[in-house]
Amino acid sequence: MSYIDFPYQIDSRGRTAETDYADYIRDLIEQVLFTMPGERVNRPDFGCGLAQLVFTPNSEALANTTQALTQAALQQWLGELIQLKLFK
Repeated sequence: MSYIDFPYQIDSRGRTAETDYADYIRDLIEQVLFTMPGERVNRPDFGCGLAQLVFTPNSEALANTTQALTQAALQQWLGELIQLKLFK
């Protein structure tokens, strides 16, 4: 089975570009992680908000916040498709 590639593009045949399942899941994860909450009109709570943390001073609290944000967003939006494994 093939899936629509993200970002949307046209392949060499002039058709919608397709991808395999692993790349499709990777694309979905990227969309969740790099979308800011409020960025999508019909889904204002979609996203993770990682971009807000990029220039925050490094600390243990930041690491815990980042882990909690990413874990919660991925579980909420992709919980039916992926299983999270936490490593310490």
